[in-house]
Amino acid sequence: MSRSYQSWGNYPKARHQRVIPIHWRDAPPNLQRIEGSLLAYGYGRSYGDSCLNEGGTLLDITPLNRYIAFDAERGLIRCEGGVLFADLLQYIVPRGWFLPTTPGTKYVSVGGAIANDVHGKNHHVAGTFGRHVTRFELLRSDGSRLICSPSENAELYRATIGGLGLTGVILWAEFALRRIPGPYIAQEKIRFGDIDEFFAISEASDKDYEYTVAWVDCVSGGNKLGRGIFIRGNNAWHARLPDKSATPKTLLTAPFDLPSFALNLHTVRAFNEVYYHALLTKVQRKIVPYDPFFYPLDMINEWNRFYGKAGFLQYQFVVPYARDRSAIKEILRQISQSGVVSFLAVLKVFGEVESPGMLSFPRPGVTLALDFPYRGAPTLRLLDRLDQIVRECGGALYPAKDARMSPQMFEASFPNWREFSRYVDPKFSSSFWRRVTGQAVNGK
Repeated sequence: MSRSYQSWGNYPKARHQRVIPIHWRDAPPNLQRIEGSLLAYGYGRSYGDSCLNEGGTLLDITPLNRYIAFDAERGLIRCEGGVLFADLLQYIVPRGWFLPTTPGTKYVSVGGAIANDVHGKNHHVAGTFGRHVTRFELLRSDGSRLICSPSENAELYRATIGGLGLTGVILWAEFALRRIPGPYIAQEKIRFGDIDEFFAISEASDKDYEYTVAWVDCVSGGNKLGRGIFIRGNNAWHARLPDKSATPKTLLTAPFDLPSFALNLHTVRAFNEVYYHALLTKVQRKIVPYDPFFYPLDMINEWNRFYGKAGFLQYQFVVPYARDRSAIKEILRQISQSGVVSFLAVLKVFGEVESPGMLSFPRPGVTLALDFPYRGAPTLRLLDRLDQIVRECGGALYPAKDARMSPQMFEASFPNWREFSRYVDPKFSSSFWRRVTGQAVNGK
């Protein structure tokens, strides 16, 4: 079956002029001779259109999947930009190392992790992925190959981290891993009754737990507004457990696109009720393998098909950590009253660790990621209302998850984007970049 070069949300759909794979970092194609705009493409796990280049050329980096060097004493690894996190984990975990931070899927490339400056459950202690990148080689469209680090081509280093692939192609990267005692997590799940209880548990957890995140029920309102299940954990001191395999498992593959009516207010409300009460005690403690802890959705291949052929919109924002929590409460209230359902909702408090990236999304505050089946105008109207709340309190949206934010919202989220644009490669562009800035190729 031929590969589909779309985004994970399957919205919007894009038609590309051509797809050119890059097989060898020492003999890349002559980018200057390729007509039109260019954009590197990995495994297509960006949700919106930041990985799409309507009418232009995609440079498929997945053949760049080789390891170059590994310092097993310091945990410093160098590999090509197309190396998949899933493959990397199979190599480093048995050797006592783990990724410095990871998003909720392991099916992303190293280059994509840098371009989107991904974050994870340990942001409050480790910051973003880009913070752990020591250097990389960047291929520009004029054929130049630049080593970028905090001390060499430093501004281009800062622009590329979180730069959405617009500064060129990351041929290889070097980054620091973190030492772990074994492939298991000592996990705790805590059921909480409302959003205020979430904040109390989160504040109490940040000091003693490496990983923190929460699932939130976005359908319930009133005195149940923001109820959910808080998940926290630390690396467990177990190299092996006789009754638990640390080998990642895939349970099933979504066989077809679900019909649009399958995810509705009634089915999501029923699921949330069952999931919330499936935790039979207030607190549940257990030792679990790292894979289901970090990547629960990866256990279902092509789970995005559950949202139907129309696709879905993921909407992730961050708002400042206000004591009255008014912004996050109002957003949850708007969602619960809208009738527009979010099947998945992930809530976390970001820490103070700053990213080196010019256009990086994480910043101190509260972040909520939501998945909405695309239902046309009702979905877009709700997200416009949420935009207004986020913007008024000084918050921001995440470009890697976005498919519809306005230029005004982008400006509010990233007021330094014009400084960043000076480092955009003249031939590189994306559907997202043209939409939010009005700039085509060569900055026009």
